[in-house]
Amino acid sequence: MVTAQVSLPLPVLPEGWSAPSDFKAIGTLSTPNQRNLEPVGPHFLAHARRKRHKRTFSEDERIQAQENVKKVEDEDSDDISEPENELMLGRDAKDWKNQDHYAVLGLSKHRYRATDSQIKRAHRKKVLRHHPDKRAATGSSEDDSFFKCIQKAHEILTDPVKRRQYDSVDEGANVDPPSKKAAAKSPNAFYKLWGPVFESEGRFSKVQPVPLLGNDKSTKEDVELFYNFWFNFESWRSFEYQDEDVPDDNENRDQKRHVERKNNNARKKKKTEDTARLRQLVDDCLAGDERIKKFKKEARAGKDKRRLDREAEEKRVLEEAKKAKEEKERLLKEKEEAEKAEKAEGKKAKEAAKNAAKKNKRVLKGSVKDANYLLPKGEEAGAKRIDEVLGDVEAVMGKIDNEELAALAGKLSGLNVAEEIGGVWKEEVQRLEGIGKLKAGEVKVLVS
Repeated sequence: MVTAQVSLPLPVLPEGWSAPSDFKAIGTLSTPNQRNLEPVGPHFLAHARRKRHKRTFSEDERIQAQENVKKVEDEDSDDISEPENELMLGRDAKDWKNQDHYAVLGLSKHRYRATDSQIKRAHRKKVLRHHPDKRAATGSSEDDSFFKCIQKAHEILTDPVKRRQYDSVDEGANVDPPSKKAAAKSPNAFYKLWGPVFESEGRFSKVQPVPLLGNDKSTKEDVELFYNFWFNFESWRSFEYQDEDVPDDNENRDQKRHVERKNNNARKKKKTEDTARLRQLVDDCLAGDERIKKFKKEARAGKDKRRLDREAEEKRVLEEAKKAKEEKERLLKEKEEAEKAEKAEGKKAKEAAKNAAKKNKRVLKGSVKDANYLLPKGEEAGAKRIDEVLGDVEAVMGKIDNEELAALAGKLSGLNVAEEIGGVWKEEVQRLEGIGKLKAGEVKVLVS
């Protein structure tokens, strides 16, 4: 056990200090005691480690720093560890604009996806390995040029504005579009090769999230959404990072304005070229997308089906109209034929009724003739008598209809006795007078 003696004198009073006139001591200092202070916790462990390995303070700190570097490298070896080549280690720090900042920090596979935490850890790892003091302690002859590259990369990638400018022109994150032959190699090759291309280009979109390319099972709405998004793509991409350095001296203002105008024109040109490049890329993808061909084929099939359905409907309507017209003509013809037949039948019935009436009238006239014009038997009827009787018969026939005429003729048919015939005529006259068809005295001979 190690003991240490520490002298703790009382604090010195300020110069010129004097106690107030009413100052009174309220106590006295206790007798000093001797205490042994021992290292504890990490300090004790460090002390024990130095004693065990017989190291000095500087040796122990150097060895611990090396172990910490190795520990950090082991912890970060999973996601931010990349091999360093001689070309990168020999970079000129002055050419920092052309260096790959992500590759310098070992973040090539992450790039714009790298988080702030990953950048911080990668920078710490690189600094622990390439710090000039560290290299000098290990006896390395490497200069600090690469360390300056590390510091510049850290400066760029930890500043949101500068990092955005660098990401805008970071060609290492670009994915080249596939050839037509490669994209058509298999049904899934198109989506497998073109998907990463648009995923890479999507990092420049002002609108997030960016629609995915999808696959051969994507719906028409999803595919149309994807291409509409890219044909109306809004990019935040800028090209300030590639600007020519503007002079800082105030003496050459004209040169400064000239460089600024030159940079602005260069940005506009690059922006226009990038927009054209992206449009051509979308056109190439659209041209090779079998889904578009399938949708067009389905649209044509649907259009043809609608046309056929429309033609079939028009044909059906015409046929129904034709049938309705034919049915109407048939019904009209049947009606006309029925009316014609009814008219003919009516005419025939009318003729029959007329003939029957003529026959019945002959019967009626014949009955009075058979009854000797209602004179006693053996008495000859003169012309006057005949005219009077027939006149009465005509008067009676004029007052009755065909049915009554037929009924009267039926009563008179078969009668041969004059009294019976006269009685029938008398009854008929009385009936007609009773119903008001004949006036009293209008018929005289038949009732006499």
